[in-house]
Amino acid sequence: MKALLNISKPSILLLIVLVLASCTKTNWTENYREKEKSPFGTYIIHNEANELFKNQEIVTLKENFYDYLYFNYEVTGADFGSYICIKNSASKLTEDGVTDLLSFVYDGNSAFLSLNYFSDSLLEQLEITTNNLDKDVYLVEDLKALKGEFYLENNTFEKDTFNFDRNIRKHYFVTYNEDKTIVLGSAKIDGEKVPNFMKIYHGKGAIYVHSNPVVFTNYFMLSGKEKYAENVLSYVPSATVFWDPQIKRSEYSNESDEDNTSVFKFFLQHKTLTWFLFVSLAGVLLFMLFNARRKQRAIPIIHPLENTTVAFTQTISSLYLKEQDHKNLVTKKIGFFLEKVRTKYLLNTTNLNKEFIHNLAAKSGNNLQNTKYLINTIITLHKRSECTQEELLVLHKMIDNFFKKQDDGNTK
Repeated sequence: MKALLNISKPSILLLIVLVLASCTKTNWTENYREKEKSPFGTYIIHNEANELFKNQEIVTLKENFYDYLYFNYEVTGADFGSYICIKNSASKLTEDGVTDLLSFVYDGNSAFLSLNYFSDSLLEQLEITTNNLDKDVYLVEDLKALKGEFYLENNTFEKDTFNFDRNIRKHYFVTYNEDKTIVLGSAKIDGEKVPNFMKIYHGKGAIYVHSNPVVFTNYFMLSGKEKYAENVLSYVPSATVFWDPQIKRSEYSNESDEDNTSVFKFFLQHKTLTWFLFVSLAGVLLFMLFNARRKQRAIPIIHPLENTTVAFTQTISSLYLKEQDHKNLVTKKIGFFLEKVRTKYLLNTTNLNKEFIHNLAAKSGNNLQNTKYLINTIITLHKRSECTQEELLVLHKMIDNFFKKQDDGNTK
């Protein structure tokens, strides 16, 4: 694989100048944001992904990976892609999200996770434990003093030592299942080499775990340490890359982007257009001022009788919205779905097992994998004492798509 950063020295100097000129004070916070050009953002490695993963499609997720799989993924027996997440902690990977990710890997795909903190659910399902000797270090000055020495176990890199001068926490893997795990890299801590990069086989696929995501940030990409990041990511199989920024759709789409130019900024750059803008605004204000009073009395509008059923429904929905009783709505939604399944497909909904899922998929004409995701979601939400608004919306969308596909099939 070719070098990760095919950037000339003038380009690097220009990028540094732009970063320094764009802010009065450097932000040394470890944010791991793909659009952040501060030292510990991941702008460079994300934007150079096309060079790193040659001839591979790069998909930056704008929704939870669980939702993306539900609407796009079907088990075909061939590699669908590789999931990549480089963050402080994968907070969007809930317990259910971890299960879906591992199911995705089990089918023959791969995942790469480089995190400072692994959730208990992830540690348990991967059969690993970690130790972070610097978990209580947060201040910039204290992190600056943390240096590290990394190694890669492959024979190709056995003579290479990768030294990092700051922000390297003593975070490593302690125990793992030796029958299905290969140690690919290590860090030297107190004179002893300990694993910090491993490959864990899971079904037909594999998941790669790395304990020091800071080495993929802008600071080290511009400090001559990009070779380590390139070597680590070279283990990811050649397939479509799903890059997870771990943020909500609205946050991602509304985030400021330097490529977008404001219309008003364009007007203000030209003196004639600036005057045109001011004169137009003044004209609109004068028009509104002189036409504020009506020239004749307004003719009263006689409204037809309102539909009280609609008003009642709106009142009830507003009550649920005010009370934030999402669990109650989820319960009613599940009851509605099961009742419709009983009456429409004549199926017994007492036991939602594999046989029921197969029968429901066959009778409704829906995809088996999508039907399985829907029933598993219903079972999970039914067991919970509380539900979030996001979970309610996902359940509503899944049930709506289930019956919509059935209706489309009948129309055809």
